[in-house]
Amino acid sequence: MTIVDLGVPSAAPPSSAPTDGPLIDTFGRVATDLRVSLTDRCNLRCTYCMPAEGLNWLPSEELLRPEELTRLLRIAVTRLGITSVRFTGGEPLIARHLEDVIAATTALRPRPEITLTTNGVGLDKRAEGLKRAGLDRINVSLDTVEGARFAAITRRDRLPDVLAGLRAAKAAGLEPVKVNAVLDPVTGLDDAVALLRFCLEQGYQLRIIEQMPLDAGHQWQRGKAIGADEVLDTLQQHFHLTPDTAPRGSAPAELWRVDGVGKVGIIASVSHAFCSACDRTRLTADGQVRNCLFAQRETDLRQLMRSGADDAVVEAAWRAAMWAKAAGHGINDPDFVQPARPMSAIGG
Repeated sequence: MTIVDLGVPSAAPPSSAPTDGPLIDTFGRVATDLRVSLTDRCNLRCTYCMPAEGLNWLPSEELLRPEELTRLLRIAVTRLGITSVRFTGGEPLIARHLEDVIAATTALRPRPEITLTTNGVGLDKRAEGLKRAGLDRINVSLDTVEGARFAAITRRDRLPDVLAGLRAAKAAGLEPVKVNAVLDPVTGLDDAVALLRFCLEQGYQLRIIEQMPLDAGHQWQRGKAIGADEVLDTLQQHFHLTPDTAPRGSAPAELWRVDGVGKVGIIASVSHAFCSACDRTRLTADGQVRNCLFAQRETDLRQLMRSGADDAVVEAAWRAAMWAKAAGHGINDPDFVQPARPMSAIGG
């Protein structure tokens, strides 16, 4: 069995961005999924993301104000056709306005699906409130269930807090609770087996994500990262996996049924690019639109708003940014250049 490679489009017709209708690019891909980074700060220091000492955080005056973010969310949903909003970071639970932003998003019509990606630290105290605010689902990052390995990867001894957060999310009804795992190059295959057993026992859905070149130190090396095929081969030695037959659509994960009692997803962002089905647009915590995780250019909506631009001007700028989206992320191209911003500053 192999992961399906959806590939990338091959040609883009030159033209101007449409002024209405769906948020489309020159390859015909329609963006309906908005990823919103609420902060670049994080309370963990994962080795594949940032250095032990952290990063130079964005100054507070450069971050979107709550009313600015709410305005952009309204434009995205009511004018651009966004149907799904995922809040990310850095670590979004650090953002004091998280529940307020979720509630404001819930009030939009048509109401989008609202999800959150978090490292789970502090989630046990927030899960019920997030559900009341309107959060539909949650993804919790967890790369191992072995305590010493967790502390080594995150540089923080917080595994019990994350496990408590997972339990609280499930109890609050934020289901399906998904677990996102980026595997350590040395211990990752063992961790994958243990993680899947853990998720099956607890009723969570595991998603294993290939490590991507988005680290702050630009130390990513293709030969050291664990690939999707290797993960799949390892899991098949311990579990009976059968391909999930439901249409994948734009979902990044290739799904497999496990022993007839659960599912596991493998996201092969590097080895089996799925760029041709991408439906995402991204908004950073400082108000920049990115049409791809690996984009080299951003469009500054914060400055537009602060200079007095009306909704139509902001909408047009957003449309133009997405219209210019490249065919694919280019990781496998010989001239690939990693983006200057790390994942924590872009949003997951």
